[in-house]
Amino acid sequence: MALSFCGNNKCSNAYSVENGVLNNGCFVDALNLVPHVFLLFITFPILFIGWGSQSSKVQIHHNTWLHFPGHNLRWILTFTLLFVHVCEIAEGIVSNTRMESNHLHLFMPALMGFIAATTSVVYYHNIETANFPKLLLALFIYWILAFITKMIKLWKFAEESLGVKELRFCITALLVVLYGLLMAVEINVIRVRKYVFFANPQRVKPPEDLQDLGVRFLQPFVNLLSKATYWWMNPLIIGAHKRPIELKKIGKLPIAMRALTNYMRLKDSYEEQRQKTEDPEKSPSIWKSMYRAFGGSILLSSTFRYMADLLGFAGPLCISGIVGNLHSSTEIDRTNKTANMTFGVFFMSSNELLKNTSVLAVLLFLALVLQRTFLQASYYVTIETGINLRGALLAMIYNKILRLSTSNMSMGEMTLGQINNLVAIETNQLMWFLFLCPNLWAMPVQIIMGVILLYYLLGNSALIGAGVILLLAPVQYLIATKLADTQKSTLDYSTDRLKKTTEILKGIKLLKLYAWENIFCDRVEETRGKELTSLKTFALYTSMSIFLNAAIPIAAVLATFVTHAYIEEVRLSPDKAFASLALFHILVTPLFLLSTVVRFAVKALVSVQKLSEFLQSDEIGDDSWRNGEMPMCLEVGKKYKYHGDTKVINRKDRYRMDNYEQPMRRQLRPTETEDVAVEVNDGFFTWGSNLSTLTDINIRIPTGQLTMIVGQVGCGKSSLLLAMLGEMQTISGKVYWSNKNRYSVAYAAQKSWLLNATVEENITFGSPFNKQRYKAVIDTCSLQPDIDLLPFGDQTEIGERGINLSGGQRQRICVARALYQNTNIVFLDDPFSALDIHLSDHLMQEGILKFLQDDKRTVVLVTHKLQYLIHADWIIAMKDGSVLREGTLKDIQTHDVELYEHWKTLMNRQDQELEKETEMESQTTLERKTLRRAFYSREAKNHIDDEDEEEEVEEDDDDNMSTTTSRRSKIQWKMCCRYLSSGGFLMVFLMVSSKLAKHSVMVAIDYWLAAWTSSNPHNQSLADPFLNATNYTQNDDTQIAQHRSCVPVFIILCGAAIALCLITSLTVEFLGVAAATNLHHNLLNKIIHAPIRFFDVTPLGQILNRFSADTNIIDQHIPPTLESLTRSTLLCLSAIGVIAFVTPTFLIALVPLAVAFYFIQKYFRVASKDLQDLDDSTQLPLLCHFSETAEGLTTIRAFRHEARFKQRMLELTDTNNTAYLFLSAANRWLEVRTDYLGAVIVLTAAVAAIWSTSGPDVDQSGLVGLGLTYALTVTNYLNWVVRNLADLEVQMAAVKKVNSFLSTESENYEGSMDVSQVPEDWPQHGEIKIHDLCVRYDSMLKPVLKQVNAHINPGQKVGICGRTGSGKSSLSLAFFNMVDVFEGKIVIDGIDICKLPLQTLRSRLSIILQDPVLFSGSIRLNLDPERTCTDDRLWEALEIAQLKNMVKALPGGLDAVVTEGGENFSVGQRQLFCLARAFVRKSSILIMDEATASIDMATENILQKVVMTAFADRTVVTIAHRVHTILTADLVIVMKRGSIMEYGKPEILMEQEDGLFASFVKADM
Repeated sequence: MALSFCGNNKCSNAYSVENGVLNNGCFVDALNLVPHVFLLFITFPILFIGWGSQSSKVQIHHNTWLHFPGHNLRWILTFTLLFVHVCEIAEGIVSNTRMESNHLHLFMPALMGFIAATTSVVYYHNIETANFPKLLLALFIYWILAFITKMIKLWKFAEESLGVKELRFCITALLVVLYGLLMAVEINVIRVRKYVFFANPQRVKPPEDLQDLGVRFLQPFVNLLSKATYWWMNPLIIGAHKRPIELKKIGKLPIAMRALTNYMRLKDSYEEQRQKTEDPEKSPSIWKSMYRAFGGSILLSSTFRYMADLLGFAGPLCISGIVGNLHSSTEIDRTNKTANMTFGVFFMSSNELLKNTSVLAVLLFLALVLQRTFLQASYYVTIETGINLRGALLAMIYNKILRLSTSNMSMGEMTLGQINNLVAIETNQLMWFLFLCPNLWAMPVQIIMGVILLYYLLGNSALIGAGVILLLAPVQYLIATKLADTQKSTLDYSTDRLKKTTEILKGIKLLKLYAWENIFCDRVEETRGKELTSLKTFALYTSMSIFLNAAIPIAAVLATFVTHAYIEEVRLSPDKAFASLALFHILVTPLFLLSTVVRFAVKALVSVQKLSEFLQSDEIGDDSWRNGEMPMCLEVGKKYKYHGDTKVINRKDRYRMDNYEQPMRRQLRPTETEDVAVEVNDGFFTWGSNLSTLTDINIRIPTGQLTMIVGQVGCGKSSLLLAMLGEMQTISGKVYWSNKNRYSVAYAAQKSWLLNATVEENITFGSPFNKQRYKAVIDTCSLQPDIDLLPFGDQTEIGERGINLSGGQRQRICVARALYQNTNIVFLDDPFSALDIHLSDHLMQEGILKFLQDDKRTVVLVTHKLQYLIHADWIIAMKDGSVLREGTLKDIQTHDVELYEHWKTLMNRQDQELEKETEMESQTTLERKTLRRAFYSREAKNHIDDEDEEEEVEEDDDDNMSTTTSRRSKIQWKMCCRYLSSGGFLMVFLMVSSKLAKHSVMVAIDYWLAAWTSSNPHNQSLADPFLNATNYTQNDDTQIAQHRSCVPVFIILCGAAIALCLITSLTVEFLGVAAATNLHHNLLNKIIHAPIRFFDVTPLGQILNRFSADTNIIDQHIPPTLESLTRSTLLCLSAIGVIAFVTPTFLIALVPLAVAFYFIQKYFRVASKDLQDLDDSTQLPLLCHFSETAEGLTTIRAFRHEARFKQRMLELTDTNNTAYLFLSAANRWLEVRTDYLGAVIVLTAAVAAIWSTSGPDVDQSGLVGLGLTYALTVTNYLNWVVRNLADLEVQMAAVKKVNSFLSTESENYEGSMDVSQVPEDWPQHGEIKIHDLCVRYDSMLKPVLKQVNAHINPGQKVGICGRTGSGKSSLSLAFFNMVDVFEGKIVIDGIDICKLPLQTLRSRLSIILQDPVLFSGSIRLNLDPERTCTDDRLWEALEIAQLKNMVKALPGGLDAVVTEGGENFSVGQRQLFCLARAFVRKSSILIMDEATASIDMATENILQKVVMTAFADRTVVTIAHRVHTILTADLVIVMKRGSIMEYGKPEILMEQEDGLFASFVKADM
């Protein structure tokens, strides 16, 4: 047939215009072409010119988003317009098939309209980008023309009395409405922007966010299409493949999403709630305030969700239509249709179009695309809202923390743990609840709709299937709650296990020296055993839940179809069967999710409860007095409710003068009139219980002088400082601050508190950096030598996550911070407690007397060192919470002779200690030594091993680009194999085979359904109703019987599938448990038996991470991911297989789709991993900042730095939220793309099916239904494949890290001698011979001991001394074979120790280390973990160590509790326990490694005595720390640089004037 615009029928003269031009339908259609052609002609040149010039100008990415008014409405209308045009084209083409010749005018104008509408939106977008609205006139004219021409057409139709029944009339009417609306939008732009017809056009600026180049998150600003498909993410995601995404790349958050903005929103609605509630005790409802602040977005998201769910039902209905209409005759005789001709063309009724299978296929495709777009939009909106909510909550919690009353923290009402939980868990619970909450109201609707549709398709039997689903839903909920409980108990066990592991790793040196590592290893294994039992329960419930999820649809389908076969009279037709199959698949998801959502809702209720309790807890008193507006007295005693106005603190004086050297600096401060800085009158203060801690306090602190507060331990010295700072609750009385003093107080707390920051930031603490001042402070605190030891000097990170400093170093940094601040008043709370005598003196002289007093700053010093009292200008002596005396030293000398005498005796004692203590190695040197050891070993390691290169790289992450790309691109298949092999081959085989069997059976069920429903006796055509009806009466029974004969096979297949579901879900989970068991067991054993060098070199945090985070991932996260991955992959593969089997042509289309899919997943996986890492790495600082703040509350408040810390918290929150937003946007990017791919697969499958089955063969319809149902499932599972792949890749990193530790060398435990050859009581005498001993820490390092020779007789007391690093400690380790002895030997009682099994050697010697180590448990466990000694022996040991009375007094005696690290005993007591421990082991050799370094004089005297008496007959080797401790020894060895310099009796060595020993002793005198 020739093509012609108006058709070339002979009979009707299509081109005649006798009845008037407009009455010719063809002419009206031609008229409709005019506007479209006009638009194309005008816009194309402009677009080309524009595009040509655009490449030249630099693209600033912000100009893109200056939206004209009505932007979103225009996009929505245009999309609707496009859809209507598609319908118009379809209607035209279908009508055309009913005509005798081709009438192009039926669909040609519609096609042009479609092109024009597309052009209009592209054109509009480019104009918007260029911000040149004048060009919009072209569009304005186009809308008017199109509106007029369509109006004419509609008017003509109405004249011919065509109405709503005819489809073309409806379409035309719709187009008229749309063009009208678009015209209105265009007029609105003119009205607002005034770009034409007005004198002064409006100048517009892009939104504030976009003027800031730092904002990279563009979702709120791009146009609608880019919003829906996340097109703007492309550069980021594709770029990630070339170089990793860094924090810089993701920039800042837009203002609307920042924590501060959202905090203000939430706080306003919270305060509003507070104003509304009359009852002040009742807390404002957080739910309501959340709804007030974020309700709008949730409603929007729910709307999207409803639309998506309703569109979801289009799938099954279209399938039903396609399968049902596949064989309704397409060739309908054209003649009998002429009745419907008007204007000489055919008019179609609406439902006729829907009977056309090709049209249905296109509709199905569009519905899928739309449904997926809406669904992703809904997800995105909820996630964005959730993130906003989390930011607001975090800010709210943080503000509350800054106002918490100190008593809350110290009295244990609010523990750090609780605060950390609020931050890490409760806020996330609420965020997750928000993500899932649209499901709460969307799901019931979805379920009800689904059941109604099923009923419409299948009648009563559908209700039975739905009933099965509903009955099993509670079971799922039950399992879900059980899962949550098991997870809790698993968590408890794993925290317990971690605690024990941490203890082992911290005390590893002691455990190895005492050969106790296996005992403690078993303790961990025991807890791990409990944890694994709980994990197995967890695995069981998880597999049950997976099983139900897979089995419920099978059971429902089984029940439905079997009852349908027996109840209904009608045969089940393929279209109904497969539509209902698809519906069951849709129904299962909400039911499965419902249990999860309900669980989260319950959790969210609990979280909100905890939050509101926290927000209601006590706060410190109001703050007006602190800002020094007046010499204000502080009246407390009421609990203040605080209404959140953060005052900006007046910090002027802070920045006044930084030039430190100027002597006139003093005059710049306000002249000091009063001589009292702080005064307290009749003060009664409490820590929250109504008992007052401080009673009847009347004191004054003189301005510009040094005040000392002294008194016994626990008499309330520190409390007094805090009371003055307003941290305690005042029962009565007043605290006066002179008006200029209470801006800021520099305060150094007793328990040192550091930030996670560099040393420099810890000292400057937010003040401007002044080099000279900084240098002076560091010198007064003698920090320089310590700083020199740190790897990056004062730029080294310290604190929780940084380098571990010792107590003294931490304390000096805190004091330095207080000195550096430019404040009038300095409070120092016992700054000398962790310092040795040299440092204390230096600090007192240089720091307090010189640095602070020269500045005339008011200093309040709490101290125990009475020898400093002579320097004090004013003394406050305290006793039992009240002031005993106040005055100068002279006053006290005259008025209270008794007290003065008491002080004098104490001072004398301290002076004697002073003389003793001026020994050669102070505690500080010791601390520096440990630090140095840690670093040297670490550096050495970095020079050496290359084998752990990869591990190092991952830890340091400063690798260059080339390695990253190669490392990032491959998923670690090797690690997957490693993981699976840990699970055992039998399990892997079971898993694989059962998975394959299950999926094959699933396909078999559906195939059988297809065969069963299509089977039609005598092969009669369904299309002939008359024939069917006549045949039906004859073959009624046989046919139904035949129909039912298929049922048993169906039942058997379904039963098999259900059984296989159970098996697969169980095998995967238990494979995971087996792998977790093996990996942890091997890891623990490897690490416990590693040489001590490994622990010097590997940071403790890194080892602990393997046991905490990584083990947790292996335990709980990998199995479900693996399960989900295998399931979705197999589902997709089986679906594609089925479609290819039904319509082989589909394979051709599969190739480009597969390529597209490959690239999408390749780019996504890399970007996702980077963003995941960013999210994880930004979360840690945030959590740390919270716990840091909670620990250092008093310090922060004393310094008045709340505002700075809030700012920091907001920054950290925003950074973390940015990473999380990008991560979820990347997930949406992926899902939109895979969903569209899925939609294309459905379209190609449908089209291929329609074309291939257009022949006479009837039995294909069931198979087509099968193919389409499967195609629909692919859309759901494609993105899961990729998401799970990406997750698995991240999780396999944990296996890799654990694996890298499994390759560490173990110590050689065997030895060359057999245990049986060693005498039972060896060493009997304790004689030690050392021959040419050379020792090194590692085969790559220089020797630390060179050619050492010595002979120690049984029972001798030997002292070894020497400066730091001379090899003293290395020698003590050599006795235990802890270091690499590569030449020479040590012979003890005739046996070379290198030949002995380590266990034997170490269990026969004793050692007391310089750091006392105690383990949590009982005292008995600490003295004798092997349980070999009697109680008498233990009591004897305790008596010798002077601990018997103390232990007797404890509840439980020997079974009394020792807390973690022995924190419930003082350091001295701990050291004595270590002595008792050494005594319990009756070995004839005792080695004391600087055991008296960290204890006070009294304890040291006890130790010395005990060694002389209790160990009289044993050989004792003392590594001396203070020379005077070894003056009484039988033999002294002086070492230097790893060799022995002097050797002999101390008396003889003393006589050598120029000898080393003599010089040490002189220095010590």
